[in-house]
Amino acid sequence: MKKFLLNYVLPRIGQYLMVIFIGVTVTFIIPRLSPTDPVQAQINRTLTSGVNYSQDMLDDFKVSLTSLYGLEGSNWEQYLDFWSRLFRGDLGRSLSSFPTPVVELIGRSMPWTLGLLLTATILSWIIGNLLGGFSSYYPKSRLLGSIDVLSQAVRPIPYYIMALLLVVFFAYLLPVFPIRGAYPMGTRPSMTLKFAITVLYHSTLPALSLIIIGVGGWFIGMKSLTSNIISEDYVVYAETAGLKERKILFGYVIRNAMLPQITGLGLQLGMIFNGSLILEVIFTYPGIGLLAYQAILSTDYSLIMGITIFSIVGVATAALILDLIYPFFDPRVRIQ
Repeated sequence: MKKFLLNYVLPRIGQYLMVIFIGVTVTFIIPRLSPTDPVQAQINRTLTSGVNYSQDMLDDFKVSLTSLYGLEGSNWEQYLDFWSRLFRGDLGRSLSSFPTPVVELIGRSMPWTLGLLLTATILSWIIGNLLGGFSSYYPKSRLLGSIDVLSQAVRPIPYYIMALLLVVFFAYLLPVFPIRGAYPMGTRPSMTLKFAITVLYHSTLPALSLIIIGVGGWFIGMKSLTSNIISEDYVVYAETAGLKERKILFGYVIRNAMLPQITGLGLQLGMIFNGSLILEVIFTYPGIGLLAYQAILSTDYSLIMGITIFSIVGVATAALILDLIYPFFDPRVRIQ
């Protein structure tokens, strides 16, 4: 166990910390390479509102924005102050929603994105892998053959195009589902069954657009993997020995094809923290993607950087968790 911790766990934790360090550092550097001055850009936008400001007021406003964006002092001083704020959990204050802290805005949006994308990703992964395994093991099934054709057809379609198609069919031609928001306007969020049902109802179309495309991708991947495993000697021997089909399918075929799919799931879960920007914009879904879109439109410097940092940490954490649990799925890693 001690050897496992020293040779496997600690190096990966070190890689995890290095990835976050490099990612956050790049996030700090790139905006400062831009020719656009965020402080002056915000002042110019304020001046175009038609309100007259005295020079003293503009000077005070510039000083406040410089402090708000962490642009005081030299680049090295800004960098140290940047990390100091991060360790305190301070990502600054949103200018478009001033004086609300960036962390609070991200905290409000993240549960919506996690609830939608996490559910859709896991459901599509389970359904796609099971159907892909069944399709490969039962090649003569007409139902599974039809699913195979549909998967090949929908896989190249971007999820936002699928979302628009679902909106046309189920919100306009057949007005069954709403197309905006996570709950009706004027409704106050609460921890009640009625509100939960309302959220599920409003989330149906965006979730379906992700699940349909996701199932197609996982189905094709699993079918390709299991098609090679079915011809392996140990599977042929198990069939010759008279083992039950269920035991062979789940214990030998699908189980041994799951390792690449588990890796794909881990990476997919990490990308959840980025949000599905276009999807959330289409449905006006109050997740991290819509928040990022609004931050870009309003050039909210602090909010954009905060969302980027959350995305870096989320992807890196998902990769670390995947690395740490992988030995439980692959005995070869434990042996090495």
